[in-house]
Amino acid sequence: MTRVAAVDCGTNSIRLLVADADPATGELTELDRRMTIVRLGQDVDRTGRLAPEALERTFAACREYAGIIKEHGAERVRFVATSASRDAENREDFVRGVLDILGVEPEVISGDQEAEFSFTGATKELTGRTDLARPYLVVDIGGGSTEFVVGDDHVRAARSVDIGCVRMTERHLVHGGEVSDPPTGEQIAAIRADVEAALDLAERTVPLREARTLVGLAGSVTTVSAIAQELPEYDSVRIHHSRISRERVREITEWLLRSTHAERAAVPSMHPGRVDVIGAGALVLLAIMERTGAEEVVVSEHDILDGIAWSVA
Repeated sequence: MTRVAAVDCGTNSIRLLVADADPATGELTELDRRMTIVRLGQDVDRTGRLAPEALERTFAACREYAGIIKEHGAERVRFVATSASRDAENREDFVRGVLDILGVEPEVISGDQEAEFSFTGATKELTGRTDLARPYLVVDIGGGSTEFVVGDDHVRAARSVDIGCVRMTERHLVHGGEVSDPPTGEQIAAIRADVEAALDLAERTVPLREARTLVGLAGSVTTVSAIAQELPEYDSVRIHHSRISRERVREITEWLLRSTHAERAAVPSMHPGRVDVIGAGALVLLAIMERTGAEEVVVSEHDILDGIAWSVA
């Protein structure tokens, strides 16, 4: 057994996993898993820079995580940073801050590396299941980007494109510093156009329609699952490996896009940090299901974070 700590810092959230990994059996025993909404990618699409307040929110979470890692005595730590820090002009400020707090340098990985980690984390435990046909299409809908990976036991093709719940919200739904509540038909159409163009781009290198099972990752997908199940609170156990039909995803997406901030915030399973961006995230998921013809999405709570943990084990 090797005790490892993995940190995934994305556009909207930063997450920590401390686990014991046994490469001989392929088992990952979770000791601590947590998520904090920090919105590191605040305004990056517009300004090209990480905002000072966004950096401070992220560093505060890092300080909390450093204490947890020390408490569990993790032998190896890997910190991976994705879309927002990849795009920012001042990403060196971010790198220095994380290094000072955690003692490890954040690796600003490429979209292709991000896709590989996501695929490993999502599919490693599906090996041997006869109810899920292969190849898999793993879709990781993040805050700034979405990763598409097709594979069986290993990745066959992968592509990262710049559509995510935060990026689409800030690009199309924010006017005068406020998120439209609810968005107009024209705003929704603009998001949809961006998503369709990104899907065209992804299909140049990834055979999206050849996949037999769609596996969806990250907060937009897991939140849609929680809403679909009408959970009284966010419940990872019930969300993990739940299956949501395309028609149910469509119903939920349409409701999210016509609801007000207060109505979305009243959903008991909704994280406060997702209230303003969940509509765009759900629309990305729906567009993917329509493009690929997937009748359902298999929702996974295990994703890039688990892939990062395996990479250091």
